[in-house]
Amino acid sequence: MLKAQIAKHLLNIISDRRLALRLRNDRKIARACGFRRRTPSHGLFTQFRHRIGEETYLRIFNEITRKLTESVTIIGKVIAIDSTHIEAYSGRALDNRVGRSDPEARVGRGRRGFILGYRVHTACCADSELPIAFTVAPCNENDKLHFEPLLEKVHRLGVRFKAVLADAQYNSVNVRNATEWLGAEPVIPVGRDSLVKKALRVGRDFVTRGARRVVELFRKRWSIERLFGRAKEWLLLDGLRVRGLTQVSIHVSLSLISMLTVAYTAVRMGRPSLVRSIKHFTM
Repeated sequence: MLKAQIAKHLLNIISDRRLALRLRNDRKIARACGFRRRTPSHGLFTQFRHRIGEETYLRIFNEITRKLTESVTIIGKVIAIDSTHIEAYSGRALDNRVGRSDPEARVGRGRRGFILGYRVHTACCADSELPIAFTVAPCNENDKLHFEPLLEKVHRLGVRFKAVLADAQYNSVNVRNATEWLGAEPVIPVGRDSLVKKALRVGRDFVTRGARRVVELFRKRWSIERLFGRAKEWLLLDGLRVRGLTQVSIHVSLSLISMLTVAYTAVRMGRPSLVRSIKHFTM
């Protein structure tokens, strides 16, 4: 059942109903998932997710992350932190604040205005562009609230990072103190109205200015943007067909587990150059 759900994300199958139909009609995929004769109905996948729960998926994610860390695929010396929004599987309620059929979703700022949905707060290895830790929250919650918990999750996994990259929206004394308390350097631009001299800053022309070493380090922050891009284009990250924070968290877990599964498969094959090549394993 777990293999089938990972296959759903890898093959961009939008719903459990279509997954059940694909397994019934494609015996090659069904056998790869371990189904020899009968394949499950779509309702069984929903029951399975409810039965094993959010914590089990998180443990699976952490276990694959540890294996990739042990194989030095995830280096973790430099990590990038950011969030991305995903739209809720619901319309807005009359108060224009929550979802009509998903009351746990919230209206918050997205890339192109306000949306109803959730935000996926993620820490990734800036070298391998693979996720190390994540959390899901309603779209209206401030990103800074989830910065320190993410760092602590990464630290508990045994990843000893030396620098943390984040954009200017994370610029605050608490964020910088939390990073330094864990023995890392915060590489975060100051606000445009800051009077601090020689600080890292991003101008209105989107040109990064500051000490050369810090500027070169900050450019690795784009690794997390590429991670989000791959997860949304190839792994159904923003293709929600579930409601409620717990089920959305499971959906995000499966999307990121699928990304890590590709990386781990590439390592086991002795092809480390393919750790980010989802297309190679699915086309």
